[in-house]
Amino acid sequence: MTIADEVISLFTERGHGAYFGEPVSQLEHALQAAFFAKRENAEPRLLVAALVHDIGHLVHDLPEDIAEHGVDARHEEVGERWLKQRFGPEVYEPVQLHVAAKRFLCATDAGYLEKLSPASLQSLKLQGGPMSPREVEAFKSHPYHREAVRLRLWDDEAKIAGLETPGLESYRTQIQAVARSSAQ
Repeated sequence: MTIADEVISLFTERGHGAYFGEPVSQLEHALQAAFFAKRENAEPRLLVAALVHDIGHLVHDLPEDIAEHGVDARHEEVGERWLKQRFGPEVYEPVQLHVAAKRFLCATDAGYLEKLSPASLQSLKLQGGPMSPREVEAFKSHPYHREAVRLRLWDDEAKIAGLETPGLESYRTQIQAVARSSAQ
């Protein structure tokens, strides 16, 4: 089984569930994030990161309403561990940082917080809220922080019920090419 087969299989088998209080499924959310990345001419590695940014939700077995129970699933860490075995840092680092990027944007962009969906606001509380000034500086020193912020913005946008996007198969070649060229 190729890495592209693994990714597509995970989304096909587990991606049809609701996306944590949003009007889209996990699969729709992933495809929309990739769609917005492609629209901005993101590099292939970052486009694949956009597609798989929430894969941690698919590889753990926690219920969809986990946040309502006051638990942060830490999906970014689960996803990073899974992705690290299949891709290089250009993919897994922005994924691992996309939650921190939300916290960063809440601390540095006055209008960002008010744009978050109710589900994102709920998870923000569980994830530590806006960053402190010290956390902001630490985040900005990470070599993939800019990519993580771009990914975060696509993530925030990727919650549109009924949006038509290319399907999973349209990303097969890119997933495999990125996996081959950046796997360690």
